[in-house]
Amino acid sequence: MQLQGLKANFLGDSITFGHGLADRSDVFWSLLAARDGVIARGYGISGTRIARQQPGGPPEKAKYDVHFVTRVPDMDPDADLVVVFGGTNDYGHGNAPIGRPEDRDDTTFYGALHCLYLALLSRYPNASIVVMTPLHRLNEHSAWNEWGVRNVGCLEDYVNAIQETAAYYGIPVLDLYRLSGMQPENPLQRELYMPDGLHPNKAGQERIYHLLRSFLLSM
Repeated sequence: MQLQGLKANFLGDSITFGHGLADRSDVFWSLLAARDGVIARGYGISGTRIARQQPGGPPEKAKYDVHFVTRVPDMDPDADLVVVFGGTNDYGHGNAPIGRPEDRDDTTFYGALHCLYLALLSRYPNASIVVMTPLHRLNEHSAWNEWGVRNVGCLEDYVNAIQETAAYYGIPVLDLYRLSGMQPENPLQRELYMPDGLHPNKAGQERIYHLLRSFLLSM
């Protein structure tokens, strides 16, 4: 894939927004713009999830429930590439069940993935769509999430759901969970790349940039 002049939309959560960076020009997609000539448009909203949340969730966070599929119509329509990077918040503080592969509505994680990918394929029929899996995070095997809702499975189950559903549609996946070299449960890697255990710092964003760049050049 030729990067120079490529029009690319980046749909995501706080990591795509650049939470925790002193300068948001250090976020991975901004680096693609600055170094490789990508016309990059960032659509990262902190706290957002892929699945629509169930009624009765924590009210103080209701404003964050602009789940991914609802944001597709608001993105620039002329993209040559759309990169989706989400799922960690569904595990970390979502209350929607993970669901089953046959689900087709956005009230479960599996179903919301189907809704999202179908919406992107419909809006961008001639574009390349790429999915990135969540990174490792602290407490990724916890039975209870950040808001006291019982998790069904661990973060890896969400990663596998993303890979499985993307494969169903033939959408390429960059598996950051297994390839990023960032595991905050390792104190050294946490200090170097993810000081808060979740959000990559400048060095962490740099790693994502290099991995995504190589992935796109290989397509």
